[in-house]
Amino acid sequence: MPKTFTAACVQNCATPDVQQNIETSLRLSTAAAEAGAQLIATPEYFSGLETRGGLFLPGAYPEAEHPVLPAFADAARRLGVWFLLGSVGVQNTDGRISNRSYVISPEGDLVAHYDKIHMFDVNLEGGSYRESATISPGDQAVVADTPWAPIGLSICYDLRFASLYRKLAKAGAQVLATPAAFTRVTGEAHWHVLQRARAIETGCFVIAPCQYGKISGGGECYGHSLIIDPWGEVLADAGDGEGYIVAELDMARVEAARTRIPALEHDRPIHLDEEGLERKPRLAGAG
Repeated sequence: MPKTFTAACVQNCATPDVQQNIETSLRLSTAAAEAGAQLIATPEYFSGLETRGGLFLPGAYPEAEHPVLPAFADAARRLGVWFLLGSVGVQNTDGRISNRSYVISPEGDLVAHYDKIHMFDVNLEGGSYRESATISPGDQAVVADTPWAPIGLSICYDLRFASLYRKLAKAGAQVLATPAAFTRVTGEAHWHVLQRARAIETGCFVIAPCQYGKISGGGECYGHSLIIDPWGEVLADAGDGEGYIVAELDMARVEAARTRIPALEHDRPIHLDEEGLERKPRLAGAG
């Protein structure tokens, strides 16, 4: 495998107009490719999003009819790049929707897909969200092969479940994809620290494209798409607003970080009692 490659994150503000979002994302992707990007990642629900009463309503289509897939397969062939489509809404036969990432090769082939596992059912200041009311969770972790490194796939709220990323790293992932439509409230509090933590814990690069701006129907996304190295250094930060970022990923830095701190090799069994946690009696005089 080549030792280095250039990755990009596209940052857009999706509207309910799927065709408009496709055109915006393709324009930004073309600019990123012209800047040298070999792998281009888009945010979660980059092709369409609105909310209604705390429900997520992406621009969903059956997979065989989804306009995003042929548009980006053609762009992959035209630009000669890999795409990591952060996620699109895929309409299922039962009426529910999958929140699905895709990896597309420069030949336009769909080489991997991943359905978001963890649902964003939360209560925040200013509103609550119930992703599970409209979205069906996945149940399968996925590592996608690319010419440079295996990439562990995830989406948005997955970021808060560290065990997923440890499993991905132990399954061979050297890059983690964490596309999102992170809210501004949670983004300002947690976005950077969680992304850096996932990189540090696993010794992986992290590619984290995120939407920015107001969501039709209520809510706001944080932006600040990131590319982070295995030591936790932020290589690029898109800030707020439309655009893209690029950074060179030297895969030798994965081995270097994991050699310095081989935490992936240091897991030990943790025994729990029947109630879930073994509790020791408090020692007299212990403070």
